[in-house]
Amino acid sequence: MTTPSHSKNKLFLAAFVAGASVLSAGCASRGGGDNLKNTAYVARDVETLYAEAKRRLDGGAPKIAAALFDEVERQHPYSPWARRAQLMGAFSNYVAQEYNPAIQAAQRFLSIHPGNKDAPYAYYLIALCYYEQVSDVQRDQKITEQALTALQEVNRRFPTTQYAADARLKIDLVQDHLAGKEMEIGRYYEKSGKWIAAQIRFQNVVDNYQTTSHVPEALYRLTETSLALGIPSEAVKYAAVLGANYPGSEWYEKAFGLVQEHAAGVSAT
Repeated sequence: MTTPSHSKNKLFLAAFVAGASVLSAGCASRGGGDNLKNTAYVARDVETLYAEAKRRLDGGAPKIAAALFDEVERQHPYSPWARRAQLMGAFSNYVAQEYNPAIQAAQRFLSIHPGNKDAPYAYYLIALCYYEQVSDVQRDQKITEQALTALQEVNRRFPTTQYAADARLKIDLVQDHLAGKEMEIGRYYEKSGKWIAAQIRFQNVVDNYQTTSHVPEALYRLTETSLALGIPSEAVKYAAVLGANYPGSEWYEKAFGLVQEHAAGVSAT
């Protein structure tokens, strides 16, 4: 979502990458420039090729590393190195912020090795690739929804892993983001006098994003729109829910003022 978040996630994944460094530094070739043309169609033994890819990744050239890891798989598809190279290539693309290739590589790994011990890592890497692309609430939220689905999948499949623990934290952030988008649309409809359309959005926040920071305002907006629709009893109901759950909130104070002004003496249905 932000550069600091990307850096933190890279550090979180570093344990896997450290485990992948099974060759001594002496195996790595030191020649060649940082040019993608130098990575393809050069037949090399698998150990040298893998070590060179790892050296490029460690040296801050993730795009070159990704191409070299792809070559490991292409040139030596039946070697034990090929399986590890798939995930290392996915990680290299992630570091390079080439998220679609990273997702595709991780998905290919899962399709071929669904029960592999590194499957949790692959699922988590896919989720991170979506998460890093979450945009501000002014934009379409399809990627945000994909991030939520992928993070929930990590938590569902591997609930006791470190990946799931981090996924749960990110799920909360993504849900807050989606709720913020619903609120933005709802406010737009409310300003346009489209009260029912606005209510649908605000009610969605209350029903589906109950743990987010947007619920108090959503309840206040439901109070507002209910009064605008001429349903004071509904306004009283929403204000009461707001008061019961967020008694010290500024939104409750505003809702209470509205009810006192426009629906005094009306009981909730």
